[in-house]
Amino acid sequence: MQHENNNESSEKQNHNKANGKNHHAMMEKDFKKRFWICLIITVPVLFLSPTIQKWFNLQNLTFPGSDYVLFGLSSIIVIWGGIPFYKGAFKAIKDFNLDMMVLVSVAILSGYFFSIGATFFFQAVDFYWEISTLAVFLLFGHWMEMKSVRKAGGALEELAKLIPDTAHLVKDEDQIEDVSPDELEVDDIVLIRPAEKVPIDGKVTSGESSVDESMITGESKPINKTEGDELVGGTINGDGALRMKVSRTGEDTALGQIMDLVNQAQESKPKAQKLADRAAHWLTIIALTVGLGTFLTWYLGLDAEFVFALTLAITVIVITCPHALGLAIPTVTSISTTLAAKNGIMVKKPDALQQFLNVETIVFDKTGTLTKGNLAVQEVWSISDNEEELLSLAASLESNSEHIIARGIVTEAEERNIQYPQSEDFEAVPGKGAKGVVDGYKLVLGNAKLMDQENVDISQHKDKIDELTSSGNTVVMMAKDGEFLGAIALADQIRQESKVAVKGLKEADIQVIMLTGDNEKTASAIADELDLDDFFAEVLPEDKSSKIKDLQDEGHIVAMVGDGVNDAPALAQADIGIAIGAGTDVAVESAEIVLVKDNPKDIINLKIFSEATRSKMKQNIVWATGYNAVAIPVAAGVLRPIGVTLRPEWAALIMAASSIIVVINALLLKRTQRKVV
Repeated sequence: MQHENNNESSEKQNHNKANGKNHHAMMEKDFKKRFWICLIITVPVLFLSPTIQKWFNLQNLTFPGSDYVLFGLSSIIVIWGGIPFYKGAFKAIKDFNLDMMVLVSVAILSGYFFSIGATFFFQAVDFYWEISTLAVFLLFGHWMEMKSVRKAGGALEELAKLIPDTAHLVKDEDQIEDVSPDELEVDDIVLIRPAEKVPIDGKVTSGESSVDESMITGESKPINKTEGDELVGGTINGDGALRMKVSRTGEDTALGQIMDLVNQAQESKPKAQKLADRAAHWLTIIALTVGLGTFLTWYLGLDAEFVFALTLAITVIVITCPHALGLAIPTVTSISTTLAAKNGIMVKKPDALQQFLNVETIVFDKTGTLTKGNLAVQEVWSISDNEEELLSLAASLESNSEHIIARGIVTEAEERNIQYPQSEDFEAVPGKGAKGVVDGYKLVLGNAKLMDQENVDISQHKDKIDELTSSGNTVVMMAKDGEFLGAIALADQIRQESKVAVKGLKEADIQVIMLTGDNEKTASAIADELDLDDFFAEVLPEDKSSKIKDLQDEGHIVAMVGDGVNDAPALAQADIGIAIGAGTDVAVESAEIVLVKDNPKDIINLKIFSEATRSKMKQNIVWATGYNAVAIPVAAGVLRPIGVTLRPEWAALIMAASSIIVVINALLLKRTQRKVV
């Protein structure tokens, strides 16, 4: 029964993920199809429009019935192409919100119905080309938006990839069967061979090994595992073989809970109100109020002809929703994200750049983000003051291993140009260190447990070993033929770029905090060296997102920078999630922004692009809507007493000019390149 429930839970989770992905993919495909078809239809609409023909002297394109063809083509664009706008407007009105969808729907439909009247019932200029091009601009913008949303929704899929395809189920002592991890049940016994991924959560029943849990816990050092210790699905086993008893399956596993946290954070994250929507709210009110006022004033108050009063009213409504408003944000977004990409910053959500400027607190993950994520030698201590000999012997032994400590020691020896002979009879001692023979001498390198096991006396040097350990270092000790030689201290190395990033952010009055699953001592040493405002240590993966939420509840607008699986829920919860490009696919998929160059210093460049983007967006909104301050009163006929009337075709020309200004202003963003650090 338990087995069936697990499968049902897993299938339900996969079904929900598939539905979410398919929904955004379908919307993207729908907007793309509507855009291209409407764009193709808009070309003959432009050529058949009397206004366009007059501007470019193309009257020879007119033929008997061309008005009806123009009506038919425009109707396809307005009715079929505009369906997403009308649905969005209906939903917005139900929520008592006048957004861009409402403004666009009002402008398109009012212009369309007036144009029908001009085609079939009375003599007046039509608005077919204006409303057709407006629809095409907006369809393109929504296509791009859905494309970015779909691309940003793959975090849960990447999490699922962390679980291996097969698990070695132990049937009895002599029989092992390869099965899917989904088929495992609680209390099953599973074999985990060296260097394999742990397929599911459980407890070690036999064997000893070190396990790399950094992707889940953030702990940079491999953790020694012996009988009774917990294992987490998705982590990587070291040199030893382990057997474990399954303790949790399905959504109850640590990875399943992380997936659930990512999903919850993505769904609950508040959506920032877009600049264009704020402008559209007031423009909708202005359009309807001034449009109705114009009609009533001229038709009832000044006894003007019905068609004349209606023409003025529709002109007011159509020009209040300028094409430039549809271009104001997309053009800036397109250019700024392209420039950012050229500088190693990939912006996955269109509005992430402008939102980043609101950030007050930036939370950094430690391992792989502020630090390099690998252990480097900090100090070599030899009781005979012969560091080179000690390092040479250690490298001889560790050159046979791929352990993170071994790689750090060998790298240090090579950087110092220290030669080291080949070792013989190498033996990895899981969770403790390694043994071998070099030049006939028996070498032992490892922790205090291994020294004790090999009867090596280190008691006289305890103070020095404690000193090396006190700043959060990992310390391994060396013995030759049972005689203690010294110790090597290693630690996760801080990136130089991290120091530049933290300094720059603090100068900009942004609070900088570190969040890590590593121990308090190690975290404190790194926080002091980087001069951070605060840090949270020994934070479990399931608690990382809650730490971000706590900061948000205190009123902070928070950005999270991380690279690991354990960072995914926090990246999704933060107002802006920023992934380091060399990190896990899960982190990259959970974030709105990716630092492709794996360089924390690019946070400063991100701020530069954010400031430039917000500035240009505001300028474009002013350009896109500012002319309304003059155009709307003139279109309403306030200058009619002195013989000045804004004819619809001139209103359209002003709209076109405004659009050109918006595009040119957006292109000036390229000057931002000069400020990049």
